[in-house]
Amino acid sequence: MTNISRHRLENLSIAVIDDHEVVLEGIRSFLERKGIRHVEAFDKARDLLDRAKNEHFDQFVVDVELPDMDAAELIDNIHVLQPHAHIIVNTMHEEMWVVERIAEKKVDGVIYKSGQLEQLIEAISSVADGRQYFCAKFKKLQKRMEQTDEVLTNREKEVLRCIAQGYSTKQITQILFISENTVESHRQNMFRKLHARNMAELVIKAIAEGYITPESVKN
Repeated sequence: MTNISRHRLENLSIAVIDDHEVVLEGIRSFLERKGIRHVEAFDKARDLLDRAKNEHFDQFVVDVELPDMDAAELIDNIHVLQPHAHIIVNTMHEEMWVVERIAEKKVDGVIYKSGQLEQLIEAISSVADGRQYFCAKFKKLQKRMEQTDEVLTNREKEVLRCIAQGYSTKQITQILFISENTVESHRQNMFRKLHARNMAELVIKAIAEGYITPESVKN
């Protein structure tokens, strides 16, 4: 635990957003037991932003997967409304594209839901002390991401060929027997490795790199 006083912890104003009600209520209850008196919980990004227009929060604890807005967009909007906002990302996603996207954003901390709730207090306390808090797992994933080879894996190439042939995500899951989340993870990894910004650019660069042939692309 950092040196933040219990008095300061008690007087923090925290906004928490998560799309799972059980998780949301669990976090709020935990923080209140730890002495944080002002904790507001939200399950929709729009509701949080509406509240943030008129109410100051010292910290925002943000989930990555939300029903009505991309988390990256939410983080940007929070900074517009409250430029000095402190944001802690609380997620279960360990995919490389998620790690990369979080790393690109202006956040003060990252923790994983697979860890102990005590870690959340550590993060909140560190950020309140003016420091950042990135858990060991996130740092490890960041390091692994930086060391990842730029060459596409065999599975990524399979997904790429399916994309080039015009198959939808649902069809790819049936062809390759993988989940939609896995398809999306492979897709984002390919965007990163080939430095593509959209699907058309991904296919063009894949042809240039020799991963697929022009003839294999569905017109």
